[in-house]
Amino acid sequence: MRSRHVTRVADYEDDGLEALYEKRNRKAALLKAQEEELQVDPADALPIKTLDGKLQYRIAKKRRSEEKNDDIECASGDKDDDIVRLTKAERREKLKKSKKEAKKLAKQENELDIHAGKLHAEVLEKVQEELSAEEIFAGKKMKLAEIGMALLEDPESNIRSLKELLNICNDKDRNIVKLALMSLLAVFKDIIPGYRIRSPTEKELAMTVSKQVKKMRFYEYTLLSSYKAYLLKLLKLEKQSFFHQVAVRCMCTLLDAVPHFNFRESLLASIVKNISSSDDVIRKLCCDTIKSLFTNEGKHGGQATLEAVRLIADHVKLNDCQLHPDSINVFLSLKFDEDLGKSKRMEDDDKVKKKKRWQNQEGSKQLKGNDKKKSRQELMAKTREEVDADFKAVSFSLDAVEQRRMQSETLSAVFETYFRILKYSMDPSASRPKINAASLAGGVGPHPLLASCLDGLGKFSHLIDLDFMGDLMGCLKKLAGFSEQHQDSGASDQSSLSVTERLQCCIVAFRVMRSNLDALNVDLQDYFVQLYNLILEYRPDRDQGQVLAEALKTMLWEGRQHNMHRAAAFIKRLASFSLSFGSAEAMAALVTLKHLLQKNSKCRNLLENDAGGGSLSGLVVKYQPEATDPNLSGALASVLWELSLLMNHYNPSISSMAVSISSMANLNPDQNPVSLYAASPLQAFVDFSIERELLKPVGKPLSLNQKRKRENREGFSAFSPDQIQLVGSFINEDRVKKKLEDHFKLLRDIRENERFRSELNCTKWSIDLYEEYERQRK
Repeated sequence: MRSRHVTRVADYEDDGLEALYEKRNRKAALLKAQEEELQVDPADALPIKTLDGKLQYRIAKKRRSEEKNDDIECASGDKDDDIVRLTKAERREKLKKSKKEAKKLAKQENELDIHAGKLHAEVLEKVQEELSAEEIFAGKKMKLAEIGMALLEDPESNIRSLKELLNICNDKDRNIVKLALMSLLAVFKDIIPGYRIRSPTEKELAMTVSKQVKKMRFYEYTLLSSYKAYLLKLLKLEKQSFFHQVAVRCMCTLLDAVPHFNFRESLLASIVKNISSSDDVIRKLCCDTIKSLFTNEGKHGGQATLEAVRLIADHVKLNDCQLHPDSINVFLSLKFDEDLGKSKRMEDDDKVKKKKRWQNQEGSKQLKGNDKKKSRQELMAKTREEVDADFKAVSFSLDAVEQRRMQSETLSAVFETYFRILKYSMDPSASRPKINAASLAGGVGPHPLLASCLDGLGKFSHLIDLDFMGDLMGCLKKLAGFSEQHQDSGASDQSSLSVTERLQCCIVAFRVMRSNLDALNVDLQDYFVQLYNLILEYRPDRDQGQVLAEALKTMLWEGRQHNMHRAAAFIKRLASFSLSFGSAEAMAALVTLKHLLQKNSKCRNLLENDAGGGSLSGLVVKYQPEATDPNLSGALASVLWELSLLMNHYNPSISSMAVSISSMANLNPDQNPVSLYAASPLQAFVDFSIERELLKPVGKPLSLNQKRKRENREGFSAFSPDQIQLVGSFINEDRVKKKLEDHFKLLRDIRENERFRSELNCTKWSIDLYEEYERQRK
């Protein structure tokens, strides 16, 4: 019986037997290596102690290559797989395959290395680009600074550098372009001369001139061409959102600094176009520039003022009066010289004519004596006229006649704009375009320019031509009653004017009447009726209290002597008005009420407390508070019971004023009481509005003891009016105001300290929470 060893190798020849033994040896070596390659798993490094007290480690196998795994699988297979017959040709082929796979693997590794190298190179390139960009930006900034300093130090020698600065404005970096624009702005502001540059004529170019003249001509030509290119660049960049603000700022600065220089028309056109921009910064910048142009006419002689006013008038016409109110508020900065009288102009003209006549006579005498000098004298006279014309062209000082003409044209353009706005506001049937967002920035309604127009008419009313006074008063009358007429006719609410605008119409009408008192014969009763009704329509959250106070001042406080019935009606209406609104409105009404009582002594009967009214109650009809006409209200049949409530007003000034008005009942008709507050209604409203803002506490008001408030109220009501007046006379109002200001400043400081303390506690809590989280994490 064959042994196992003999059986396993009996069928093999020499070559096969040799290969079989080699295979077995490899198998044994692999099994041994497998046993030696056992290691401790890092995840289970701690050993396990058995009951016997021995330590056991969990072990894991290392990863092996695919070739070893294949060999192990072949070695641990069946009997047929264990016996592999490889010839020399097969071994060579297998070796070739392994070499090919090794080459392929090496190639893949090289490709991975190349790809990683490319990524690394790209990262380095980006970092270098960033570093180089910073260096390039710093270098360009240094270059801009060097060129600018050189131009400011010696502009005549370095005038060619302007073109280099203009080339930098075409840079790809937008921040560099901004810096270049600002650098050019600073340079032009400094080197632009104080005169307009006139291009030389062909005759002047043909003349032989010195080197200094040639140098000056080249300097002026380069400066003018560079300035033109700079303005064209600004106009182009203005259309881009990124450069819009800086371009407008550069143009406004140039127009404000050098309004006399060339290409002023282009700057004005661009600035006027942005005067009603929706951007508050740009709009304010353009308006301030136009106002500076109006107030500083010495820089340009008034010609730029006329051009700006005409451009604004065309802009208003082009946009159908749908602009921001600031667009025409700039007209309020205009100044008109009223001292240029006709007599002075005639005297100046006579002096000029006499001087020319004397020069002509002397010249004719000399020419008769010597005919040879005739041509020479004519040439000198012609040259002198040309020089005078050039001097006049570059000079900003105008004669009286020219200045008067320019002011007349400016005023005509202003009133043309105002009358167009009035006509547009009066026509409700005209097609209304979509209102611009800039015009409605302040919530001014469908007539954004009307309020500003009425302010301007009130300021320049004394300059209006008498031929237009009748039409103007008719327009104002229609506008003042425009809302009620159209509401009765079923018109839409959009066509009605606000209470503030209607009050402004009344104010303008009275100012026009007062400025032209001798030339106008206008019945103002309708305006009094309108004011009487508008007092009831006033709402502090919707209308402007300052305009109402100004109307009371213009129509009642500064007006003529009123008849008794109308004055009594306004006194009663103002007393009722004082109970309904705040301190500012109440004080303005009480100041007007007291002034009316002083001027109309018969109306003091309203202060009597008879059950049937005043002493004149039997002579007038019964009081009708719902009446729309003050003459028909029958206010003389009523009493001012509102003063008894106003004596208990929370504001001591209001209560003192009410006590003072009540004390007028005991005075003789010819006597006038000493006024506690002698200011006008407008000034009273402004003063108490400021006081209300100063005394306004920040945050929620502190809760007070209700029992103490009740005791103070009861104790205050126990005093008589005379005692209250006596106590009020000893009170120092300035001292009280100072104490109140200190008190509320202290309240604000306490409020701020509480807010800071809460923020500090929140920050400390966050830090503690983060430290606790770090401890738990470790």
